[in-house]
Amino acid sequence: MNIPKGKKIYFASDNHLGAPNKKASLPREKKFVAWLDEIKKDAAAIFLMGDLFDFWFEYKTVVPKGFTRTLGKLAEISDSGIPIYYFVGNHDLWMNGYFEEELNIPVYHKPKEFIFNDTSFFIGHGDGLGPGDKGYKRMKKVFTNRFCKWLFRWLHPDLGVKLAQYLSVENKLISGEEDAKFLGEDNEWLVQYCKRKQSEKHRDFYIFGHRHLPLEITLENNSKYINLGDWINYYTYGVFDGTTMELKTYSRHFE
Repeated sequence: MNIPKGKKIYFASDNHLGAPNKKASLPREKKFVAWLDEIKKDAAAIFLMGDLFDFWFEYKTVVPKGFTRTLGKLAEISDSGIPIYYFVGNHDLWMNGYFEEELNIPVYHKPKEFIFNDTSFFIGHGDGLGPGDKGYKRMKKVFTNRFCKWLFRWLHPDLGVKLAQYLSVENKLISGEEDAKFLGEDNEWLVQYCKRKQSEKHRDFYIFGHRHLPLEITLENNSKYINLGDWINYYTYGVFDGTTMELKTYSRHFE
């Protein structure tokens, strides 16, 4: 993809809309929608890197209630011709066609490589990658098991959604959240993952979420790993102008 002059590519991750409850989440949702409204003026593309919702499950004819402002703004931007790409996270990995059919937004379940202006990007949410995180990896196998998903789908949505929201907020193993503290390169499993991928093939940037901590770490051959942070504590996002990739903070305040 060639980025037209004056245009930019934007990246955001880990909004966890709906957590810990609707009232507390609403100001964050308004802030995110305001950001989307601002960046649409010069966006060549928008990458949403997972966990937009704190819980999302697509039944055959039902999706979770709420998030009207966010879904409406995404539809408006997509309809205007600006491409949006979505990478599922560990809270919304049960996407199954709704975004593609209703919003014309492609959804990816694994990291993917993109080329922008001859600059290579390796992009994904980041959950379950690299060494360690074994408890979550085991849990993810359960979550993605076809039979387990079939069983959950047979729960009444009122019961299923309520149960999943409770587990999402209360159980850190399921949420996959770590303390927002840098552990050092040797203990950051996404850093180790990026180093391994870099040894196999050079990419200029590795862009991930999940970690909830804004990070910029230089790898070999001037490559860089960037973690996008979150829209709970940091309100950080990535922007690539065709030459430079940087993390920024959205500071507009909402009550």
